[in-house]
Amino acid sequence: MATPSSSSKINSHVESLLEKVPDRIKKTLTRTIGLSGVVIISLSAMLPGIFITPTFAAEIMGPGIWLAFLLAASVVLPAAISKSELASGMPSSGGSYVYMERTYGPLIGTISGLGLWTSFLLKSAFALIGFSAYFVVVTTYFDIEMDILVLSLSALVLITIVNILGVKKVKAIQTPVVIATVSLLLFICAAAFFVDDFDASRPIDGALDASVWSLAEASAFVFVAYAGVTKVAAIGGEVKNPEKNLPAGIMLSLLIATVLYSAIAFLMMAAIPGEWWIVEGNVVENPIYVFAEEVAGTKFGIFAAVLSVLTMISMALAGILAASRFLFAMSRDNLLPQALEEVNTRFETPHFPILITGVAMGLAILFVPLKDVVKVASGFKIMIFIMINTCVIILRQTSKEHDWNPSYKGPLYPFMHIWGVVAGAFLLTFIGQKAFIGGGAAILVGSVTYYLYGKKHASVSTTPLSTFKSQFKSASRLEHNKRLSVFHAADYGGKNHLTCREFQNALSALGFNFTSDESRVIFHAVDSDENGVIDIDEFFKTFEVIEEE
Repeated sequence: MATPSSSSKINSHVESLLEKVPDRIKKTLTRTIGLSGVVIISLSAMLPGIFITPTFAAEIMGPGIWLAFLLAASVVLPAAISKSELASGMPSSGGSYVYMERTYGPLIGTISGLGLWTSFLLKSAFALIGFSAYFVVVTTYFDIEMDILVLSLSALVLITIVNILGVKKVKAIQTPVVIATVSLLLFICAAAFFVDDFDASRPIDGALDASVWSLAEASAFVFVAYAGVTKVAAIGGEVKNPEKNLPAGIMLSLLIATVLYSAIAFLMMAAIPGEWWIVEGNVVENPIYVFAEEVAGTKFGIFAAVLSVLTMISMALAGILAASRFLFAMSRDNLLPQALEEVNTRFETPHFPILITGVAMGLAILFVPLKDVVKVASGFKIMIFIMINTCVIILRQTSKEHDWNPSYKGPLYPFMHIWGVVAGAFLLTFIGQKAFIGGGAAILVGSVTYYLYGKKHASVSTTPLSTFKSQFKSASRLEHNKRLSVFHAADYGGKNHLTCREFQNALSALGFNFTSDESRVIFHAVDSDENGVIDIDEFFKTFEVIEEE
């Protein structure tokens, strides 16, 4: 048995090890994403918006829609600046949910988390619905009969399975797709100047003739096209020199998207005469195909349609996992059942959140019209961006109490952030009744979820971790070998990793009497990189000191 003095030394050593954990994690996380990678990831999440929104916006305000894209970007800018600051101060899985949960508490965190999940899955569903509009052009050209709804659902099943399998080359796939897409769009824009009917006065007069109200409504509608600009903030731990590359990448990708969107919207309307966005009383859902066909012929239009399909599938592929991370992060905070933080023992991906997200997307594809999907997704994003701006204001005002001193602080505080709140609220009033219904549903479902489950389980303090440290901190060589054997026996995946469930089984087998919620708190503290698994060897090095007999 250890003497009081030796026990004190052991305790001091363990505490010293624990204090070094954050630094060790920072060193072990691989920072592989440079500035260009940040831009690629942001653009991959944004670009699909331009393939669908222009014609619906034109239905609202006519050919002056380029101005709507500019106005929407000016409202997105404060949120992009705010999220850059929040990401540098709280680099964690879950992104905006984490920022709001830490700022406002678990109730608002639950509501915002479910709202963000809904927004992301709707944006991914909107990509799959939109991709079918382009694919039908291809099947018609080659005289192939295919049920488009079946095609959309089949694509959903495929990308859901791919997400569960944990394909690690998604970024490698996205890079050439983004480059090819941007190149295509730039070529179409250049070719537009050589169209016989080109008339730059159409979009200019359209912007000048539009009312303030129609401009605001169109801006609110196209807001979803910029929704992915801050997505990269959630992986700040993998970005090289994040205090510089993260905000610079977000700002650069927003600038590229704004210029590209506005230029396409302007040239599209200048190159194609008349109200071409309405055909037989219905809004055209494949505007980039129509634009490409007009400036370069049918065959090039088909090529553009094929690339559009690839772009939107790529976006939906990444969108499912991004949406599922909100459920995963909420479960880690004990606001949702433990099953949602379980990762697959073989593929190490959060399979239940991915499956639930896939099912919800399928329901959206089946029952929600494309225009309503875009409206609700835009409405959710505007609400979230308003809250993101208020998070920075609150944290700045209480910086002394909460030690808020991130490596990056956004400029023009608080004027930029107030503009984001006020302008966002103004646009929100024009988004439509269904967006408010969606927001109200998120508040209701989030509140019910919190009071029925989250409040009971999320109130667990960090005391279980302190208890666990004291119980686990020292062991004889024999006890160490026993613990190590049990941990490896619980590792069903055979990867020297433990999921939360496997970790709980190991603790139970070793006789540690913690409740399910207490053991989850311990697991979350150990899983510092928040990937849903813990490395067995690293765990023992950090939490255990072997007493030599």
